[in-house]
Amino acid sequence: MRVLVCGGAGYIGSNMTAMLAQNGCEPIVLDNLSKGHRSAVRDARFVLGDFGDYDFTVEVLRKYGIEAVMHFAAFIEVAESVSQPLRYYDNNVSRTRTLLAAMETVGVQKFVFSSTAAVYGMPDTVPITEQTPKMPINPYGQTKWAVERMCHFQSQTGRLRYAALRYFNACGAGLNAALGEDHHPESHLIPLIIQAAMGKRDHIAIYGTDYPTEDGTCVRDYIHVEDLCRAHLLALDKLNDSDELVYNLGNGKGHTVRQVIDTVRRVSGRDFKVVETDRRPGDPPVLTADATKARTELGWKTDYPDLETIVQSAWQFHNEHPDGYGD
Repeated sequence: MRVLVCGGAGYIGSNMTAMLAQNGCEPIVLDNLSKGHRSAVRDARFVLGDFGDYDFTVEVLRKYGIEAVMHFAAFIEVAESVSQPLRYYDNNVSRTRTLLAAMETVGVQKFVFSSTAAVYGMPDTVPITEQTPKMPINPYGQTKWAVERMCHFQSQTGRLRYAALRYFNACGAGLNAALGEDHHPESHLIPLIIQAAMGKRDHIAIYGTDYPTEDGTCVRDYIHVEDLCRAHLLALDKLNDSDELVYNLGNGKGHTVRQVIDTVRRVSGRDFKVVETDRRPGDPPVLTADATKARTELGWKTDYPDLETIVQSAWQFHNEHPDGYGD
């Protein structure tokens, strides 16, 4: 199967591209490199361009005989979405609408969408199921939910078969630790702590130590990027006989911020400064996934559920790429 991977030069997209190739598919990466890295694509076919350009995307879909599309090209920074909401609605919603229109024109029906647990906002109960009310509290989460609704209604026309996969905290490095996180700016906890362990930042901050959790710090659900990508392959296959799929993707087990810090210390063998500061507005105490539906319907399981294994892969990547991908 020929699969167009939008945003395939990014963190999750590059891991997905590698896994598609390993599993007998032919990935074609479409990326404008505003966030991604050309070297992360490795030897897969690469097309430089913007998925929001209708004529160009129609041409790409036709030229390469694309049979399915995977979409990883959204902007993902929550704080940036609050300060620049129109930018997020343009890229995450308007341009995705254009992508779907191009797919409809060419007759490509299968679509796997990178969604997020941010669609749930601050849920009253955890673990979170797919039926938990969708109440996003920031433009990032709201734009992802808007795309999910757009896909739902398009699927009702019979011209789209889609899977919306709601990630919790993607982390770790795939392809034997060759493909890891290199965001600018970096906002994800594990690479930030690793930067502190490597001496690239002078401290790591804990935002709030008085939450009703085991040690007073927030609990989050961390899932290895390869486990995440494996669910995409299974969802893509299930679209052969399904029009609409929605799944949470997480380990179902949470770890506190302090536990993640301690794990990085243990894996790296290094100590670093930790600064305790006030809570950030909008940070729920606990966010963990109930991924029973994905396990039951897709036969999905996590091969790397252990936090130490996840951190070891990330630590290896950052040590082998101290300056990131360098492009």
